[in-house]
Amino acid sequence: MPRKSWREALATYANPATLALLLLGFAAGLPYMLVFSTLSVWLREAGVARETIGFASLIGLAYAFKWVWAPMLDQWRLPLLGKLGRRRSWLVLSQGLVAIGLVGMANFDPQTHLSSLIALAVLVAFASATQDIAVDAYRLEILGDEHQAALAAAYMTGYRVAALLATAGALYFAEGFGSTAKNYQFSAWTGTYLVFALLMLPGLLTSIWMREPPAPPHIHVAPPKHGFFHQLLAISAVIVLIIAVPTMFIQFYQSDLVPMLLGDVSMQELLYNDRAFLRAMLYSTLACVCASGLFWGGLAPVLKTAAAKYGFFHQLLSVLLLIILLISIPAMVTQFYESDLVLLFQGQSSLRELLYYDRAFLRALLYTLLTGLSISSLFWGGMAPVLTPINDFIVRYRWQALLLLSLIATYRLSDTVMGVMANVFYIDQGFTKEQIASVSKVFGLVMTLLGAGVGGLLIVRFGIMPILLIGATASAATNLLFMLLVGMGPHLNMLVVTISCDNFSAGLATSAFVAYLSSLTNLKFSATQYALLSSIMLLLPRLIGGYSGVMVESLGYAHFFLATALMGIPTLLLIVIQWRRDKLQPALETAPPTVEKA
Repeated sequence: MPRKSWREALATYANPATLALLLLGFAAGLPYMLVFSTLSVWLREAGVARETIGFASLIGLAYAFKWVWAPMLDQWRLPLLGKLGRRRSWLVLSQGLVAIGLVGMANFDPQTHLSSLIALAVLVAFASATQDIAVDAYRLEILGDEHQAALAAAYMTGYRVAALLATAGALYFAEGFGSTAKNYQFSAWTGTYLVFALLMLPGLLTSIWMREPPAPPHIHVAPPKHGFFHQLLAISAVIVLIIAVPTMFIQFYQSDLVPMLLGDVSMQELLYNDRAFLRAMLYSTLACVCASGLFWGGLAPVLKTAAAKYGFFHQLLSVLLLIILLISIPAMVTQFYESDLVLLFQGQSSLRELLYYDRAFLRALLYTLLTGLSISSLFWGGMAPVLTPINDFIVRYRWQALLLLSLIATYRLSDTVMGVMANVFYIDQGFTKEQIASVSKVFGLVMTLLGAGVGGLLIVRFGIMPILLIGATASAATNLLFMLLVGMGPHLNMLVVTISCDNFSAGLATSAFVAYLSSLTNLKFSATQYALLSSIMLLLPRLIGGYSGVMVESLGYAHFFLATALMGIPTLLLIVIQWRRDKLQPALETAPPTVEKA
């Protein structure tokens, strides 16, 4: 990317798309915190058990696996809303579902309707993750690489402000409306979540107001040929089919169908007393009715209103197969481990006993079957829609893809692993909660946004790679400031200096890294590839971060911070190697061909 003047660098923030990304970032930051941090406070204040709150945190899987259904956003335009454009239609749908979900959550008290509240939180999480995919794709397509850092800085500003408002602000609203830890008031939380549902309106209006980015040449969507009610019926039938088929198998598994086949239970007892069997019959009927639409054309809108290469149904099947594969493999291993399979090999149990009495073994066989079916789809092309973007990345970069993925996986390793223990360290160091809140949260937020803004400016002025290197160096080096703070006790001024440098470098590094990831994606698969690369970015740091407490216990805080700083060295080497390759690549492409002498 060629260097530009400071005036041209500053002008990147004056683009209307920058304001749009600021408001979209605000819309993206609200639901994320409302279904995690704030929801856990609400549940605990309502007296919900800690174990239940812990299970509720599994809602976060929607964000971890958002890359799985991202191909649908690349390949399929929504009916009716599709008139707004490929990106804006998905944004409007997801933001509308977030607002509806928040309104629904506001009307269910966890003390009496916990399951309904959690179900709506799942809806909000999936809609919010879909919104994230659409926003990232919009940002990549609306302007070129030289503007990506500025757009990322604007998005981050809106996101962080919304996150602060949805956490500290939401708690302030709930307490102001009359709900405290000692005096729980459901009406206070109702008012709080209704306020935040209303705050989704600026993002929704932005999605309607902003211009649609030009679609890549390969995307061609046929105009709608079906009426509104036909489309609505087809979409409803597909949704019911997705829910009914797995539920049907689960209910048959939980019923007494096997004892009936063995003659231990009569059909009359099954029909009159077995609720699971009746539910299985209901879902079987629903599945048959919906599947019959394949033959009389009832599903034509979702089967034919699709992109040129893959139909919606094929994309949906591909996503479902990948989700099944991701769930069934670990479940299969777990169930085999819990079964009595070892006793069979030791001769202490028979295969017949395993099949009739060992529930874990039967579940393991079921997951083995699902795994086998999903893997077999690799050969008949069932996973082609979700694998095509991955294959494109590998084909474009060949062996260099391994270098790029290593760089992506380790770039945020140093500061992410350290950050897991940051708040615990502040408490152990003797700082008060007020000091932590004012310096770490509020002042730290300002420094993060300032770092992101400066990063966007510097990238336009000097290019991505030098700022990427500076950001990685600063993120690792600032961990040494925490090491110095260990021996100083609750030294407030040193805390301010440490957090200022750490958050500023984190904002700078994030801005550079988002711009770099954006430059690696192919606009044909912008939503899918960016979602996948950003997931890889967090995978290794989160896995190692899970052992950060063990590291502190064994090393102590000083050596822990030193170790996290040293984790940044491999990343620096990878950046230098990649930077050198980027400089050599144009020279190799433009060099005149050599002619062999006779």
